[in-house]
Amino acid sequence: QVQLVESGGGLVQPGGSLRLSCAASGSIFKVYTMAWYHQPPLKQRHVVASITSGGTPIYEDSVKGRFSISTDNAKNTMYLQMNNLKSEDTGVYYCNREPYGPVWDWGQGTQVTVSS
Repeated sequence: QVQLVESGGGLVQPGGSLRLSCAASGSIFKVYTMAWYHQPPLKQRHVVASITSGGTPIYEDSVKGRFSISTDNAKNTMYLQMNNLKSEDTGVYYCNREPYGPVWDWGQGTQVTVSS
């Protein structure tokens, strides 16, 4: 079982930036397609960005041009650079495998609040 630990969230004003990190307990990014999930308040979790084992990123339309997903295999860490943040980006962010197959146990997530 892989353990995932998300960090980097916080309170930011609209238009601001944050970089989220996802630290994994093993060398998984070369093997699996991974994703960042967003769970807005009172709503279901959904994928906003994913990255294949070969490093190809895929973005949900609402974050295209604003978010950037990347991995550092040497550090077993995945990142989500979030720019031009909007109020609708508020929520808890999680990382895990893509949702088309089994996922690992969920981490605690990291809270992002976009508010003036």
